[in-house]
Amino acid sequence: MKLLSLRSAALGATAALAVILTAPSQTAAAANPTLREVADRTGRFVGTAVNDGRLGDGTYANIAKSEFSSVTAENAMKWGSVEPNRGQFNWAAADRLVSFAQANQQKVYGHTLVWHSQMPNWLANGSFSNTELRTIMTGHVTTQVARYKGKVQRWDVVNEAFNENGTLRASKFYTQLGQSYIADSFRAARAADPSAKLFINDFNTEGTNAKSDALYNLVKSLKSQGVPIDGVGFQAHLIVGQVPSTMKANLQRFADLGVEVVISELDIRMTTPADATKLQQQANDYKSVARTCLAVARCTGITVWGFGDRDSWVPGTFPGQGAANLYDTNYQPKPAYNAFRDGLAGS
Repeated sequence: MKLLSLRSAALGATAALAVILTAPSQTAAAANPTLREVADRTGRFVGTAVNDGRLGDGTYANIAKSEFSSVTAENAMKWGSVEPNRGQFNWAAADRLVSFAQANQQKVYGHTLVWHSQMPNWLANGSFSNTELRTIMTGHVTTQVARYKGKVQRWDVVNEAFNENGTLRASKFYTQLGQSYIADSFRAARAADPSAKLFINDFNTEGTNAKSDALYNLVKSLKSQGVPIDGVGFQAHLIVGQVPSTMKANLQRFADLGVEVVISELDIRMTTPADATKLQQQANDYKSVARTCLAVARCTGITVWGFGDRDSWVPGTFPGQGAANLYDTNYQPKPAYNAFRDGLAGS
């Protein structure tokens, strides 16, 4: 009996010690949840664009896998990357992203299939009959979507189809094939993977304006024709202090068409250098965008276009502007990080 009592006492002491040792870390984790943990609670995804060349950096990779439940290839899945020469494919970078996502229980957001930019030279500068071009286009969609069937959950099928005034962009596809290129692209994608969700994606469409009106009318028309379109991506490359006041109403009208809406490429840039006032306004803006998504039932998630300022596309495109992301150039969270997380939580 004495031996049993001593053994029981020892076991009890061990268990108590385990509680003491683990309780602080569990409390800390509960107090500092990741973005993906917070988003998961509302049934939404939170994603990031991933630069293939940065995955070898341990800090970068750890943030990408721990904070985000979805990843988008920044460039690795674009036509110019996967088929630089006609009929010769290079899937290495795209495959790496898919493998990274699978290893970290993440969704993959495919970007992008049919776009006027970053086409391979053979396509951009080639001369083709209308029939041949349509075959090339639908063949590309079929090949890429089929390769990742069951592995990519969402695809940006057609990207940036509109001009700012609401007219269709005079891309190679529209110029030769007319508006039908859009429906044909979606039909090819659906045939290649019936389970993937198919999106049209554009910028400067977050609020109500001529461009978003035209996009709305197109989606409504495609739906009425039975074209398999599942959602609309709003890029949201925004400027500090300029989140559109009509953003919620605009997302809601698209949602009312019966499609998903997502914020697909969020960043919020400022004139550099950054200062405390700008960073606080940026934090408020990130929180506002997150709350807007939560306020629309069919808004299923938000992807930030990269997470660290050191990797941002903004300074190279908008000289004198930058600091657009959630983390600074040293991968330290900015005020925007906590504000965005609060917004995702709905608190």
